[in-house]
Amino acid sequence: MPWGPRPLSPCAELVARVAAGDRDALGLVYRAEAGEIYRFALAMCGNPAWSADATQDAFIELAEGAGAYDPARGPLRAWLCGIARHRLLARWRESVPSLEFDVADDDEAHERNGDTHVPAPEVELARSQDTAALWRAIRELPLGFREAIVLVDLQERPYAEAAQIAGVELNTLRTRVHRGRQRLAQALAPAMKALT
Repeated sequence: MPWGPRPLSPCAELVARVAAGDRDALGLVYRAEAGEIYRFALAMCGNPAWSADATQDAFIELAEGAGAYDPARGPLRAWLCGIARHRLLARWRESVPSLEFDVADDDEAHERNGDTHVPAPEVELARSQDTAALWRAIRELPLGFREAIVLVDLQERPYAEAAQIAGVELNTLRTRVHRGRQRLAQALAPAMKALT
């Protein structure tokens, strides 16, 4: 086994080229990742203009500070989603100064109810066949729950990557997914009863 620096992954190599000012490399990264970043932002806020701005901000930060990306800490897509997430949160805070991201208030209610089995949101959606109701329910979730549901259930990201994007511990993310699913099931229950 030869000693010395390990070769860069293709993604890390592209980011290194971006850091060196290679606009073609930035274009390649943009074409590969922009759609996913935009879809994440749109699912989080439901506002196409804000989503486009957050996506653009993520790539501007990449262009200006590609050296800040550390491939050892996770995938580039997670890093870019994290930047977009921070931009959206800043925008929400500007527009709604009393915005609460805390989901701890739901802890006691969950423990009192003792409900441990919650169907996944996609199961509820298949039963109700009402995507508009699902999206309304998702947008009514507290931000922490909404983010967890978007990352894990809608974008099908691995829990570890989703936790990295959300900036929380893995167990915290799992709890938010579980409780978010519970709230979605409760919100979609009237529509399901109407169909039966």
